[in-house]
Amino acid sequence: MTDDATDTSAPIRVLLVDDQALMRMGFAMVLKSEPGIEVVGQAGDGAAGVRQVQALHPDVVLMDVRMPVMDGIEATRRIAAADAATKVIVLTTFDLDEYAFEALRAGASGFLLKDVRPDDLVAAIRAVHAGDAAVSPRITRRMLDLFAPDLPRPDDDAQAAPTAASASLEKLTARERDVLDLIVAGRSNAEIAAELVVSETTVKTHVGNILDKLDLRDRVHVVIWAYENGLAGPA
Repeated sequence: MTDDATDTSAPIRVLLVDDQALMRMGFAMVLKSEPGIEVVGQAGDGAAGVRQVQALHPDVVLMDVRMPVMDGIEATRRIAAADAATKVIVLTTFDLDEYAFEALRAGASGFLLKDVRPDDLVAAIRAVHAGDAAVSPRITRRMLDLFAPDLPRPDDDAQAAPTAASASLEKLTARERDVLDLIVAGRSNAEIAAELVVSETTVKTHVGNILDKLDLRDRVHVVIWAYENGLAGPA
């Protein structure tokens, strides 16, 4: 991690979106005590959260899934489409549930249980802000194995997705393709580095290149992209 990721002169700006005022208050109390993190706003439903993102441009949004007016999945989808710089962490009640999976597909960079420990909450926010994901590729793979067979592909044309995927893959170097395959297999940066006999810094460079070339938000979405384009299946 670079020094910029922990630079307290540029705090991580966080927006809290939850319909329960006490939940927002609890998260705000935890985060306000952390150096380098600033709670810049709160919202009680997804629609208000989208408006707050447009007005405040926070770095990270903590987003509840089930809310009135607009749920967290739709709000996440709109934020991801409109503001690539803002990362969303979804708050859910149950681990590996369909809501969390749909939120990842909508553009969230990870999910946390609502009873997350304060240290884990802070670590997730810092990880997402640094360009990592708040849920490991291995967990994402398990979620895809559970839910992907029951969910529609984004394109009904069976031939269109593989063709588009092939064109995208042609942008990658051979080594970047190796790294992509290992990400899809659920490997961490350290595991990829060990398998390819390179440094973790080199792996991070390759991951960044893959995200740029495939126009993806983070490594979680690399795994989802691979599933949706027929490049991966259940483990």
